[in-house]
Amino acid sequence: MKGKVRWIGDSKFEALTEEGGKILFGEKGISPMKTLLLSVAGCTAIDVVMILQKMREPLEDLEVEISGERREEHPKIYTKVHIHYKIYGNVNEEKAKRAIELSQEKYCSASAHLKLSGTEVTYSYEIIREKV
Repeated sequence: MKGKVRWIGDSKFEALTEEGGKILFGEKGISPMKTLLLSVAGCTAIDVVMILQKMREPLEDLEVEISGERREEHPKIYTKVHIHYKIYGNVNEEKAKRAIELSQEKYCSASAHLKLSGTEVTYSYEIIREKV
């Protein structure tokens, strides 16, 4: 994996991946620490969708909400992170729970990075049978 971050003026930075993906940091962009949280949410969302699809569950949509608490002193790492899964469709609750557990305990590398640094990662979920 390769990428680079380039200063583009004032307090703005552009992050580029070798595949052409871009993220804007700083002014009118996302902070690197918020990007870290969103990366965890994205990582586990991908896992859960793929696992539920392999289980042939009737998943219609998925939203992953994430929040974090950081310590006051530098480096201001996350001490607590909570992930909330909103699973849409007539999905079996045990299978949904298992998909989340597999993501959190085995597959999500981004979440594992936080846990290895001592961050307390918790999660909750809800199954919404009909999307409003």
